[in-house]
Amino acid sequence: MADEQKRLFVEDAGQARVKQAAKAKGANKPDAAGHRERLRARLIEGGSEALHDYELLEFVLFGARSRGDTKPLAKALIRSFGGFSEVITAEPERLRQVEGVSEAVVGAIKVVAAASELLARETVINKPVLSSWTAVIKFCHTKLAHKNREEFHLLFLDRKNRLIDHEPHGLGTVDQAQVYVREIVKRALELNASALILVHNHPSGDPQPSKADVAVTREIQKALSVVGIDTHDHLIIGRKGHASFKAMGLL
Repeated sequence: MADEQKRLFVEDAGQARVKQAAKAKGANKPDAAGHRERLRARLIEGGSEALHDYELLEFVLFGARSRGDTKPLAKALIRSFGGFSEVITAEPERLRQVEGVSEAVVGAIKVVAAASELLARETVINKPVLSSWTAVIKFCHTKLAHKNREEFHLLFLDRKNRLIDHEPHGLGTVDQAQVYVREIVKRALELNASALILVHNHPSGDPQPSKADVAVTREIQKALSVVGIDTHDHLIIGRKGHASFKAMGLL
């Protein structure tokens, strides 16, 4: 009797393994393919609002993983960084720390980041900033809101307050970026700019200006005014909002 029970146990275990393998095989082919098709249809018909953050990220990962389920990795990335925007703008070295992230995955994610920045830039370049101020704020937010280091950027304007160009000026640590006033003036003159918008981010998330922010802004404003260039505004970008020196009466 014991031998018979042992034989039946072995047979049952073998059948269970066969069923499990068949199920896994099916999940990797028709079911997974069907899931991708359903996500694609929802995205095309309803836009990003029709998908959860992790589902939109799944779609991004399709390009890096032609087969298999991308949902577990998408959810792991969302858990690690907090949301879709945070994943897309994360530094490559931080992305690589998440298990399952290959160079192909990093590439797929950074393509989306580059496209987002390009689209935001195209909405403001060569356009009057006063009539497209919301687009300017969105561009700055896209560029800087989720950086984990403080960065100082410059927006150069012509006589009609149209955006000529945007350039990074200084990179820093978590809470400080190097600013070189003489280099700012020199670059503004090279581009024949009539005004500048100064922009930097606060990785802490709080966009309120510090005493150092106010002091360096006044130093830049004074130097630019000597050569007839206006300082239109200084924007500080946080994760959830921004502060404007002009709106706060600091310029």
